[in-house]
Amino acid sequence: MTYPENFEQKTGFEQIREKLSNLCFSSLGRKVVDSIRFLTDQSAIEIQLNQTEEFRQIILNGIPFPGSNYFDPEEVFKHLRLQETFVEPEVLLDIKLSVITIQGIISLLNKPGDNGEAIYPALVLLLQGLEVDPGLITRIDAIIDEKAEVRSSASPKLSGIRKTKHAMEVQSGRRINQLLAQAKSQGLVAQDVELALRNGRQVIPVSAAYKRKIRGFVHDHSATGQTVFLEPEEVFELNNQIRELEFEERQEIIRILKEFADYLRPMIPMLHLCYAMLGHIDAIRAKARLALEMEACKPRLAAMPQMRWINARHPLLFLSYKAQNKHVEPFTIELDGQNRILVISGPNAGGKSVCLKSCGLIQYMLQCGLLVPMADYSEAGIYHDLFIDIGDEQSLENDLSTYSSHLKNMTFFVNHSGEQTLFLIDEFGTGTEPRIGGAIAEAVLEALNDRKAFGVITTHYANLKILAGKHPGMVNGSMLFDTKNMKPLFRLKTGNPGSSFAFEIARTIGLPDKVLDRAARLAGSQDLDFDRQLQDLELKKIELEQKEKQLRSADGFLSDLIDKYQALHSQLEERKAEIILKARQEARQILEGTNKIIEKTIRDIKENQARQEETRKARKALDAFTHVQSRKLDEMEPVKEREKNKSPKKPKPQITIESGPIEPGNPVRITGQQAIGEVLEISGKTAMVSYGNVKLKTPLSKLEKISKGSLPQQKEKPRTKLTFDINEKAADFKLQLDIRGMRAEDALASMRTYIDDCILLGIKQVKILHGKGDGILRVVVREFLQKVDEVHRYRDEHPDRGGAGATIVDFR
Repeated sequence: MTYPENFEQKTGFEQIREKLSNLCFSSLGRKVVDSIRFLTDQSAIEIQLNQTEEFRQIILNGIPFPGSNYFDPEEVFKHLRLQETFVEPEVLLDIKLSVITIQGIISLLNKPGDNGEAIYPALVLLLQGLEVDPGLITRIDAIIDEKAEVRSSASPKLSGIRKTKHAMEVQSGRRINQLLAQAKSQGLVAQDVELALRNGRQVIPVSAAYKRKIRGFVHDHSATGQTVFLEPEEVFELNNQIRELEFEERQEIIRILKEFADYLRPMIPMLHLCYAMLGHIDAIRAKARLALEMEACKPRLAAMPQMRWINARHPLLFLSYKAQNKHVEPFTIELDGQNRILVISGPNAGGKSVCLKSCGLIQYMLQCGLLVPMADYSEAGIYHDLFIDIGDEQSLENDLSTYSSHLKNMTFFVNHSGEQTLFLIDEFGTGTEPRIGGAIAEAVLEALNDRKAFGVITTHYANLKILAGKHPGMVNGSMLFDTKNMKPLFRLKTGNPGSSFAFEIARTIGLPDKVLDRAARLAGSQDLDFDRQLQDLELKKIELEQKEKQLRSADGFLSDLIDKYQALHSQLEERKAEIILKARQEARQILEGTNKIIEKTIRDIKENQARQEETRKARKALDAFTHVQSRKLDEMEPVKEREKNKSPKKPKPQITIESGPIEPGNPVRITGQQAIGEVLEISGKTAMVSYGNVKLKTPLSKLEKISKGSLPQQKEKPRTKLTFDINEKAADFKLQLDIRGMRAEDALASMRTYIDDCILLGIKQVKILHGKGDGILRVVVREFLQKVDEVHRYRDEHPDRGGAGATIVDFR
């Protein structure tokens, strides 16, 4: 149930329906659009959403889909229900072409995928039970041609009539031309006179003075009466016979068409279903085209009432701003069993009402089977009742004031709301004396909360903000405001109430300070203090979020460093084992070779009976072999061991603790720890200390001042500076790299730096825009990503967000 009766007009759905109608190809589709209604059955909503999403994919993938000859035969079929009726050839051609379209749609949607299942399972549901007689098109083709003319071959009798008629038309034409030439030779008509046409017959223009010279029938006179248009008597008789043949021809055509009508009449019920499917396809196509314009998608649907909308946008506002190349700020809203009612406050013209109307329009569109503009991983529930109180409903006829109309709506809400109700109230409590209006609004809100209803309200009343903060089931929300530039940000933030910033806005507009000071005194310190507290809370919350973001970045950076260290340590351990194994194998080979040489030397000495010259040669060969093997063993010695033998270990310098006050720039360490950092700034009794890439705030009492003279001396050598502010780098980082138009070498260099930053900052997912073109940059990107161990996977972007022209990269 929706309330009030003009719900669609108040939410703007009337404009959505009008846009859908304009996107339809035929009256069939427009009828379906006009019949769109609010649904509460989850399966019905799911089917309609899936059908629209499948058609959206058809359009995105550029699949040819029959898009012409969406003919509406309702009046034709109504006429054909009567016996002895027929349709004209032109209508017959429309039926033929539209049936071809229906057959094309059935063939395309029934085509199975590679796995043997339907590619478009939701759209296939529209085809259940549909069947078109395969002989229908053949039968129509036998009767009419491509120009909707009845073929002579439609019946033997028609063929004979037309042959006879054609021969007589040729004879009539030849004879009247002969009579015209004869009249010219006799001087009865001028030489430049040509045949004319009157009442469908060829006639000779003759001067009125000579009209009795030619026997015939006068069909017409000129405006001056000087000329008469005469059909010669001989031709007149021929033309009468032709008219009789034309009548017979028409009678035969009617007989043929009646015969076809008798053939078609039993098929009308099935054809009705086929054309109904055609109308639904037309409407679904319109929904898909509108979804593409709105950048809408299908969220996850839940049977229970709930909202977890991410990056939602007002559909009509988005389309309007899109046409003007303007940006619409998206909003995220969450309602569930714990927080069912959201109380939105904030500055005037800050977007509260737009947010409220967005909730009503988007939820209504969703339950009408339309895709909605929000992230596809959003979650949406189903409500049985949608109630809205927006705008002025005063009525002179019904004797209702503005506030009376609001009270009437509140009465209906309280009496009819339940656990599956979503109510939306704009500027809750206004229209009467503020204290009384606020009290009534508070009582109504409590009653709606007691009935477990879901809702979104906007207000400036402090008592409603306080109520939402202390009652279970309700939560505050605020529209953010830029206090520096004094302008609204149009962003919804859930958790804290918002300030109206009335005094700040008034001061910015130019209201005199004297007037504002007087207003402040009249308002009282209690109200002003509450408003200031709201502003301070918001500022502190923003500051805490920034700090939390910095901590997350630092934590991610440290986690990555630890992971890299552990991976490097594991690689070194594996390498160490490989080196030792290889060394043992080479040593075994050396020993085997040595034994063979020694045995050969002994054998040579024995064979030569210890001759002095031969013995000396054998010893020399053995010494040379020993020298070579010693050099190999030296090369196998670990590098670290050789360096260890070459240079003695230097003694570790002693750290000296200094007394005296700690100042910025001093080296310090925390008592009981070895890590040394540098003091960046001192605020009161705390200091900000930098440990390389990490900054830490700690009490001064826990720090020890280190003597600079006792710090280990580091030799200066030219190298790239690696230290940087991790928070600043994280703040400047973008989740998208655009390399379109670059050469492969330049793109590869940019990508290396970018991927390094991603790994350093602990980024989980980024997008690389390389374009489609010839696909060279895409290949370069994929080949590079394959070699990066930290890359978990990569894939093409979603088709409606770039497809093969962009690559999504997920990191481990």
